[in-house]
Amino acid sequence: MSQEIDITRRTFCIHACQVASCVALGSLAAACGGGGSSPSNVPQLTTVNGTVSGGTVQVQIDSSSPLATVGGAVMVRASSGAFLVARTAQESFSALTTICTHETCTITGFDNTNFVCPCHGSRFSPTGRVVNGPANAPLRSFATSFSNNVLTISV
Repeated sequence: MSQEIDITRRTFCIHACQVASCVALGSLAAACGGGGSSPSNVPQLTTVNGTVSGGTVQVQIDSSSPLATVGGAVMVRASSGAFLVARTAQESFSALTTICTHETCTITGFDNTNFVCPCHGSRFSPTGRVVNGPANAPLRSFATSFSNNVLTISV
């Protein structure tokens, strides 16, 4: 049994245009995503307060701080701004901008190895190098010094 469907050219064109519009909008939405994917379940950085003194920010590091051990990382907040800070060696630290170089989102995550942008999933090493895009430029870094359990960031 075959059944003929009586469809006019006009009706066919209307339905074809509706289908094409849906396909085009779906493709456009995917293209505007900015690349990468938003990370899920990435731990947020612990936030510590820094003290501004002249052109520096100082952070006291005690035994309870995530920065007490190599590989630890925090977000340091001070009146002069916020910084991503990681302990890269026993006497060495890195201090980086919190602003992702992809679309200027604030980086808030750390996966125990890399800083992670919450917007599109860019990952940066503790020294600010791009590990995984969509970002393609490293994070801005700031000079640091460490003495008597005080980390000093030059801004």
